[in-house]
Amino acid sequence: MGQTPDSWDTERSSVTLAPVMIVGLLSDTHGQYFPAKAGVETLLAAGAEVLIHCGDVGDTDIVDLLAGSVPSYFVFGNNDWDRVELAAYSKQVGVTCLGTHGEVSLDGQPAIVMHGDDTATKTRALREGRYRYLFQGHTHLRQDQTAGECRVINPGALHRAQIKTVATLDTETGTLKWLEISNIRA
Repeated sequence: MGQTPDSWDTERSSVTLAPVMIVGLLSDTHGQYFPAKAGVETLLAAGAEVLIHCGDVGDTDIVDLLAGSVPSYFVFGNNDWDRVELAAYSKQVGVTCLGTHGEVSLDGQPAIVMHGDDTATKTRALREGRYRYLFQGHTHLRQDQTAGECRVINPGALHRAQIKTVATLDTETGTLKWLEISNIRA
């Protein structure tokens, strides 16, 4: 569902994080517990100080994986059907739901997180020119491109992807690393 210009500011969430060096990015878990667990474990082992899930979480079991040792955030994807339940549950376990899209400040650098299925929202965010980063999922393909001054990053997917990936971003150096997930155990 696209957003109208009037709803843009009222539906966007905003969070300021403490200085972060390593951001862990994941997306498109679609409720697949074991790939998501392997992805979160890989990101934490790589030193992620915050986790950002770019949508299509799937269910509360995935929210449980995000809860714990580091601050964690997610946005809804086009396959997150029970949004009320996901948002309420995430609040109970200390994970921040940013709604359909939300802003985070990473080490003083503005970023917007969205799933990527709403092209009008993405276009508007890029046109605004105020974000250093745009994190998205949806395509199930990893991506690192620049649009103007904004770096658009898609960590890939942990479901329906030939090569399952997550990513880390060092906000101090700008280094992005894709991490392949192959240690999936049931």
